[in-house]
Amino acid sequence: MQIPIRCWSCGKPIAHLYKSFKEKVESGVSPKEALDDLEIERYCCRAAFLGQTNLLELVNKFKKY
Repeated sequence: MQIPIRCWSCGKPIAHLYKSFKEKVESGVSPKEALDDLEIERYCCRAAFLGQTNLLELVNKFKKY
């Protein structure tokens, strides 16, 4: 699924930062350093990024009605 547009707890817009977070982590930067570079300081927003799983490939395997 996709990252929420706003943080569930505090309401800060976070979706626009997810692409750059993903690119930094894939390039070898630790998730902590990537979140610090993007200036995501609140624990609720950090949890939204760290808890994100992409289930789109899994969902697409199932037959549609």
